[in-house]
Amino acid sequence: MLQVYTGNGKGKTTAAMGLAMRAKGRNKKVGIVQFAKPDESGEFKVAKEIGIEIHHFGYPGFIIKNPREGDYREAKRAWEKFIEMSKLNYDLIVLDELNIALFFGLLDPKEVINTLNELKNKMEIVVTGRYASREMLDIADLVTEMCQVKHYFEKGLGAREGIEF
Repeated sequence: MLQVYTGNGKGKTTAAMGLAMRAKGRNKKVGIVQFAKPDESGEFKVAKEIGIEIHHFGYPGFIIKNPREGDYREAKRAWEKFIEMSKLNYDLIVLDELNIALFFGLLDPKEVINTLNELKNKMEIVVTGRYASREMLDIADLVTEMCQVKHYFEKGLGAREGIEF
């Protein structure tokens, strides 16, 4: 099945990582491909330690308005890694921040939607990131929208190691 975690609230990646840990705890073969994440996160280190295959791809810095050449290159590399992994009998693959890559036009949306729609019957796939497209929501079997009610960023607090990354 295809699960999508989207919305402006915090917790999309966190939920996906929790599901990955749960699946690994039941001896499932789990893989994670992170889009638009150039640096190793806290979950990256732990995933490797517990035997979850994880790969991160991203050009340094955030995509604000105009993607850079490196953003396109890294998104393509991440998508190619997913295609490679999809042929290796995974039970669950998390595509962290794929929605962001699609929102900024870093990948061909038709190719992505068609591929996910085909593969969702062969494995569990989780897609995270804000701005999930209508097409993504339509093919998903489960959609969870994280809704921000209140956030400490509004008070000027920045991202904290071990909590946001």
